Amino acid sequence: MNKLEKESSGKEVRRENRRPLRSGWALTERLAINVSGMRYETQLRTLAQFPNSLLGNPRRRLRYYDPLRKELFLDRNRICFDAILYFYQSGGRLRRPANIPLDMFLEELHFYELGDEIIDRFKEDEGFPKEEERPLPPKKWQQQIWMLFEYPESSSGARIIAIISVMVIILSILIFCLETLPEFRHEKERNSPGGQYATSTFPTNANETVPISSTFGPFQDPFFIVETVCICWFSFELVMRFISAPSKIHFFKDIMNIIDFLAIMPFFVTLGTELAKDKGTQPSVSLALIRVIRLVRVFRIFKLSRHSKGLQILGQTLKASLRELALLIFFLFIGVILFSSAVYFAEVDSPDTLFTSIPEAFWWAVVSMTTVGYGDMCPGTVGGKLVGSMCAIAGVLTISLPVPVIVSNFSYFYHREMECEDTRVYTHVSTCVHVRVFLNEAHVLSLVFWISAFNSVYLYIHQVTVVSGLCAETFTHIKSTY
Repeated sequence: MNKLEKESSGKEVRRENRRPLRSGWALTERLAINVSGMRYETQLRTLAQFPNSLLGNPRRRLRYYDPLRKELFLDRNRICFDAILYFYQSGGRLRRPANIPLDMFLEELHFYELGDEIIDRFKEDEGFPKEEERPLPPKKWQQQIWMLFEYPESSSGARIIAIISVMVIILSILIFCLETLPEFRHEKERNSPGGQYATSTFPTNANETVPISSTFGPFQDPFFIVETVCICWFSFELVMRFISAPSKIHFFKDIMNIIDFLAIMPFFVTLGTELAKDKGTQPSVSLALIRVIRLVRVFRIFKLSRHSKGLQILGQTLKASLRELALLIFFLFIGVILFSSAVYFAEVDSPDTLFTSIPEAFWWAVVSMTTVGYGDMCPGTVGGKLVGSMCAIAGVLTISLPVPVIVSNFSYFYHREMECEDTRVYTHVSTCVHVRVFLNEAHVLSLVFWISAFNSVYLYIHQVTVVSGLCAETFTHIKSTY
């Protein structure tokens, strides 16, 4: 071999030695990886099993290569990297370390660019549900209505409708609470259709009955008018969802739609009874049943869960913790039986005892085990007080046992919802351009609603002013007479 051939072969060797450095490889088949000071070594063929990842692609990992130390330097979590390296070595088995939070490990997976398919499979193994496909109705106008009323995040028009819905729900709940105040309840009784005049007796020397004419009937009650406006909106919203639902069967199976139906049902039952009274016929529904039906109106507060992620997470947590809650109730049941029996036999010889029987002591045992302690029933003997102390301690221990599991479930659903919010991409039909006419109708409807609400408030203020004026004139007459 002559001198020229030796020089050319030496250049080729040096060129081959430099080529791995340009691509980020070590001079051997092994690659050194420095993760926050901890040095790892692995074979290149191990990393090459996943060429689309950060470590498996020579071009992607080149930006982290240190040519002086001939290693990759990654300022990342070392415990997470143990799982990442095991993923390459095992051919695709991804296991999260027990002491690493889920959100931190997901950040590491995204950094190492393992791919959406592998990350989605890992989420399924961790319990993350697949993002359900959101079916849309077949017709274009149904799709637009469905998006407006079902997905507030889809457009500005849907947000406006969601805000109106929340405000109507809050107004309905306020009306439900305010109409039970004594002054408003007495106002209803005074103006109830029991006769042409309602009588009031003033505390004077001689009881004088001053007739005050009824100014309005039950259908002119301001609370009833505002309630009617709210029910009209709820009914309109429910009908719009129904006619635009992709599947009518799934629509009736949805718990939120069932709550919507239960929220408006008491109004129509009450309306039927009022119409029966107005016609002079006796309604067949008992008063107790009417009160129970009216109590169902409180379910309207659950309508807020359609617009609140927090309430949805709470519902998912309670649903996932049903076994723990059932276990808690079972333990409480056992404790109530034991301690109510013990306190009864401890107090049975006391003449002033309130524990006359074991069922009478159930209430005391429940109140004591839940550490409420109303004080309406309390033991008086030494044995009874000892039983009460043991009951309170057992209650604290019983209630505290399932709490960590419930908190863990809440944390899991919360982080899952936050992760879904970060990765969710809406590919639905846009409603901002195609539904201008419908949005105009929604704006007109909202305007009519607020005009009706203000009219109801004005009517109520007017009626209160009239009644106050009559009362003032009556007191002035009595004062001038006596």
